[in-house]
Amino acid sequence: MFFCATDRMSLATTLILLINFLIFGGAFQPEFADPIVNLSIPLGREATFRCHVHHLGGYRVGWVKADTKAIQAIHDHVITHNSRVSVTHNDHVTWNLHIKTVQEEDRGLYMCQINTDPMKSQIGFLDVTVPPDFAEDTSGDVMVPEGGRVQLTCRATGHPEPHVQWRKEDGSDIVIREPSGQKTRMTSYVGEHLVLSKISRSEMGAYMCIASNGIPPTISKRIMVNVHFYPVISVPNQLVGAPLGTDVTLECKVEAFPKSINYWVKDTGEMVISSVKYNVQDLSRSSFEVKMTLTVRNLQREDAGSYRCIAKNSLGEVESNIRLYEIPGPTGGYGVPLDEDDYNDQYGSAEREQEEDISKNFFERGRISSQTTAKSYDHSDNTVPVDAGVPHATSPMKLLVFIIFILFRI
Repeated sequence: MFFCATDRMSLATTLILLINFLIFGGAFQPEFADPIVNLSIPLGREATFRCHVHHLGGYRVGWVKADTKAIQAIHDHVITHNSRVSVTHNDHVTWNLHIKTVQEEDRGLYMCQINTDPMKSQIGFLDVTVPPDFAEDTSGDVMVPEGGRVQLTCRATGHPEPHVQWRKEDGSDIVIREPSGQKTRMTSYVGEHLVLSKISRSEMGAYMCIASNGIPPTISKRIMVNVHFYPVISVPNQLVGAPLGTDVTLECKVEAFPKSINYWVKDTGEMVISSVKYNVQDLSRSSFEVKMTLTVRNLQREDAGSYRCIAKNSLGEVESNIRLYEIPGPTGGYGVPLDEDDYNDQYGSAEREQEEDISKNFFERGRISSQTTAKSYDHSDNTVPVDAGVPHATSPMKLLVFIIFILFRI
């Protein structure tokens, strides 16, 4: 009887120990259901780590920033003084660590711990991405003398580290000259520093620094490279001819930077400006190229002569001459067909009076000759010779002059 009671007590003790073993030291120990997912969050957004735990029982979950050993939270209580950090849980299974408005200093490893013995933990990484931005030491607009050297700097910050490349705004090639003298043309150049050596005026323009790191937006900065040099004038035609009465255009091509002041001057020293007689224009072809044109309307003899095109900037002054002359027309000096009114206007009163005097003298002589002949043959029957009223046959020179005059008038 006593033996049976003892056996029963031993059995109960064994069951209690077995239950304790199963609950606290066996299959029902806390364990992580899933690994923590690494996060990549843009600057200013919210990050949330999730830690899934099975069979937590009476144990507690804590969060620690692993790289700084700073405790963030234990179970339901936030420990850190960072007001952007909070914790939540769902039925003691899913434990969440929230970080609002993430900053770059939040980047790092975060550990989810269970206070078992030994401690159980798992780690997730928070990456805070930052779009590219230009640093303060990025170059601004520059001016360099022709043949000189300039270094452009484009430094960008961001995470991941931005990729920097250069392009010309107009799509033309970037010219890289090595110290050895080798010259390379490329549509784009990669790197923070762009060195332009022995620069020429054709390389002047806007250079675009473009920075990207896969985090929108991609950014760019426009840097103007101005190459300054003395004015240069080229003249396609230094001798220009045109018939009277036509419009004629004189042309000079100017290259200068800074941009030059351009104007025309006649050989008399008078500056030529736009008017009824003249049309003066400057046609810009690029940041440093200008075509100067001077159109002379209704060319007259007094318009012929020398015209100077002059370009002046802060570095110097240059000029070139164009000679304008009359091209004789088919009438011996007039390049356009003339009707009778034009003829009268063109020749003027002196020439016209001279022709009328020749004609008058000729007919006066003919009339006198005719009258003389008529008198010498004056018979009583009042008959008139057949050659009356025309030059006498004995004056062949007068007849020749008369024929030439008639032909000229026709």
